Amino acid sequence: MSISGPLSVVKVGDVTVVVFGSEQRQLDEIGLEKIGRQLVEVAQTASPPLLVLDMAPTEFFGSSFIEALFRVWKKLNTQPGAKFAISGLQPYCKEVLEVTHLDRLWPLPATRAEAVAAFTAK
Repeated sequence: MSISGPLSVVKVGDVTVVVFGSEQRQLDEIGLEKIGRQLVEVAQTASPPLLVLDMAPTEFFGSSFIEALFRVWKKLNTQPGAKFAISGLQPYCKEVLEVTHLDRLWPLPATRAEAVAAFTAK
């Protein structure tokens, strides 16, 4: 699976992983619409519907990005057996998701490997 633009998509076994790059250190309004569309596209086509966002380089995101995360999650959840996690969060980004209690909705493993292992554990 390939995505044009600043995000890269890799398969780790059955798990689809979207890898954020250094271009996504600050996720503000500029360019967010394109990233949101790309993430929804990946969520629609992930087969099986196991999706991890590896956001290790990202140091900041605003409320618009949280809205984009919900769109991705809702699109993914239209498929049976869907799982969604966000890994590698920097302290500020993790705190935002914890304060908003989204850590109760989505797992926030420290690493991509932990997320993949959790999805593939029998």
